[in-house]
Amino acid sequence: MSPARSRRTFAAPVANRSNALHAGAWWLWALGLAVAASRTTNPLLLGLLVGVAGYVVAARRTDAPWARSYGAFVKLGLFVVFLRVVFSLLLGSPIPGTHVLFTLPEVPLPEWAQGVRIGGRVTAEQLVFALYDGAKLATLLICVGAANALANPARLLKSLPGALYEAGVAVVVAMTFAPNMVADVVRLRTARRLRGRPTGGVRAVLQIGLPVLEGALERSIAVAASMDARGYGRTAQVPASVRRTTNVLTLGGLLGVCAGSYGLLAAEGAGYGLPLLAAGLLAAMAGLRLGGLRTVRTRYRPDHWGVRAWLVAGSGVTVAVLMIWANAYAPEALHPGVVPLEAPELPLWPAVSILVGLVPAFVAPVPKENA
Repeated sequence: MSPARSRRTFAAPVANRSNALHAGAWWLWALGLAVAASRTTNPLLLGLLVGVAGYVVAARRTDAPWARSYGAFVKLGLFVVFLRVVFSLLLGSPIPGTHVLFTLPEVPLPEWAQGVRIGGRVTAEQLVFALYDGAKLATLLICVGAANALANPARLLKSLPGALYEAGVAVVVAMTFAPNMVADVVRLRTARRLRGRPTGGVRAVLQIGLPVLEGALERSIAVAASMDARGYGRTAQVPASVRRTTNVLTLGGLLGVCAGSYGLLAAEGAGYGLPLLAAGLLAAMAGLRLGGLRTVRTRYRPDHWGVRAWLVAGSGVTVAVLMIWANAYAPEALHPGVVPLEAPELPLWPAVSILVGLVPAFVAPVPKENA
């Protein structure tokens, strides 16, 4: 095979209905990045995670309504950082510090509120700690926003087990509300700008809010009518013994998962934690399988989990596993000290591990808009 033909074979194809990436792969990839973000407070690593997520979104995002919500999640993350810093300024922080920046008027509190402080001195250590903590929360939100911008919620619903179909519909409707609302706000602001009307200020927000709420109400009525026309909520008749077995397996499986997870986290429970977790997962999956018999539902052209989906999901899982491992052998690099203040450094191998998350930008099918 010639080199040119080999490159065409392994290059990412243009996305169509037959080769579109499974929506669950995008969520596994994003959750892997979120797990990695939860294991560090290093602002350099968190910024690298945000950059990886943003690059993949820019390379593989479509022009669908839900794909426009990524910017809203980024703004929400910045607001979380700002709010965390404000709370640290007003309510103080348990972090001791010697570099006092300024002192706010302190509000005297009664004796029963001992340990709570409003105002007082503000140190550089507590502000840096608040920034690190807020940056971690913001990165988690941005990773979830990346999944929301890349994964088609309707196709994700099709891949759920039959027993979770009704709960999945509620979750998908809730997930699509925010992107549609953002799209409505953008459309109305553009219309007001074209008419020469102001788009900022309290009055403009109030005038835009009413049409947005009206559009949300109309969509909810349309969704309810379409669900009723498709027979949503109708169930099949199954024997009572099957229902009891389903309940026992599902409840027992969830209890096994909880006990196994506790065993893995406890210092002396590693011996029984993994077997209990595996047995609980198997029992829960069997219960979901039996519970799906009650759902009268068919799948039209179900999505397939192909090689590219494995690569995308595996890249996110790899980033999470490598960061968890890095947190075990190099915790100082992943958690820069604030007492005393230290300049954060970019550790080499954790940074390389995060770059594995760029795999979807090269293997996932390319949207027609970006081809």
